[in-house]
Amino acid sequence: MKITNPSRLVIGLTGLTLAMLIGGCSSVSRHESDLAIPAVWNGKKSGVVPLDTAGLTQWWRRLNDPVLNQLLVQALQSSPDVRTALARIDESRARRGVEKSTLFPSITTGTSGRGERSDSKLTGLSTNESYSASVDMSWEVDLFGKLRQNVKAASSDLAQATENYHAAQVTLAAEVAEAYVDLRTAQAQLEVYQRNLSTRGDTVQITRWREQAGESTSFETQQAASTLEQARATLPTLKQTIEQTQNHLALLSGKTPGALNALLSSPRRVPVPASVLALGIPADTLRQRPDVRAAERGVEAAVARTRSAEKERYPNLTLSGSLGVDALKAGSLLSPEVAAASLLGNLSAPIFNAGRIRQTIHIQSAQEKQALIAYESTVLQALSEVENALIAVSRSSERLRTLDGAVTSAREAATLAAQSYEAGQIDLLQVLDTQRTLLSLEEQQTLTRGDRASAHIQLYKALGGGWSS
Repeated sequence: MKITNPSRLVIGLTGLTLAMLIGGCSSVSRHESDLAIPAVWNGKKSGVVPLDTAGLTQWWRRLNDPVLNQLLVQALQSSPDVRTALARIDESRARRGVEKSTLFPSITTGTSGRGERSDSKLTGLSTNESYSASVDMSWEVDLFGKLRQNVKAASSDLAQATENYHAAQVTLAAEVAEAYVDLRTAQAQLEVYQRNLSTRGDTVQITRWREQAGESTSFETQQAASTLEQARATLPTLKQTIEQTQNHLALLSGKTPGALNALLSSPRRVPVPASVLALGIPADTLRQRPDVRAAERGVEAAVARTRSAEKERYPNLTLSGSLGVDALKAGSLLSPEVAAASLLGNLSAPIFNAGRIRQTIHIQSAQEKQALIAYESTVLQALSEVENALIAVSRSSERLRTLDGAVTSAREAATLAAQSYEAGQIDLLQVLDTQRTLLSLEEQQTLTRGDRASAHIQLYKALGGGWSS
């Protein structure tokens, strides 16, 4: 086999010298955060146990509601938001694969054939054929780590997409749980009004009997009927809230409106959270929250891209090679008449680019700074959410204890007033006043139970929800 064009390596020494001079320039300074993390929570109260991160993965089970458990399982499997976040992980994984492929040589192959036919009076009919095949290789050698920094950035992007997927699960679980609490609260309110309607209906009947006996006037009867219908007018609004909340839960679960009505139509009590909180120190929460981890991965990706931009100032080594064969017949390609191989090394370095590389470095450095600020903002948001949730848990529980006592007293007062009115000892206005007070307090009690459950949901969401890498 005859070898032509022997291997040769071309290196521009002048370009290399200039590149080393350029490479001696100082890099941009790394940005650092000086954000201080508190050691304890300001809103930490008694009745607190250490955070159980294993149990936090299914925090909603602390609400002891099997329907909610079933609903969340369906939502986490079918939610469009969660499935979209999962697809973004696949996209980021593929992008990392593209970046990793740049570390390896690129090899291509090709074949070609050529045929000529001529008819001359002098030479007669003649036919010429030629065939060739080649294998070509190109490889950018990662001398100074630019490509490895790109891979590192892509790996951080993948990790960030994974944490965003976990964050989507946390957000979805909290949204479903809160909507479920809203549904049960509205159903409980409906029961309160229906019970109050029954009591007011009895009062209307008593006023009619008293009117027929000549012990009261038609004014009292109409007044009692008016308060009855006033309370009845609230029922359509509550039913609308219930139906719309059921549809909202179906949407969160990736189902069509009405698909969950059979599961949700039977009223249940508003979920009652555990009396003892599971709470760790702020540092535990920051490690637990996927949005904080995602922001941290974003900083890592930005730092890697800044370093990759800095590497653009260094020389770039590209190796290219080719192995080709020529033959007069297609069947002779495996035994070619001519074979040629070549290897070329090209080392180039930037000399003048009107500041493009320097400005690109400044762009990436600014994006790195933005990523760090976004990380600090996420940390501050996380700390604030936990503190606010702790306040809400404490105050809603305190308010509920007061309302429980008030409802008990108001219920007894309404019963005594009804008995006294029937006996003719008090007038109707006192009875209606006690009924209005009882309805108002029972409604506040129901809403506060929902607020207490929602506060616990927000707390466990703020603590990170439990998903982790």
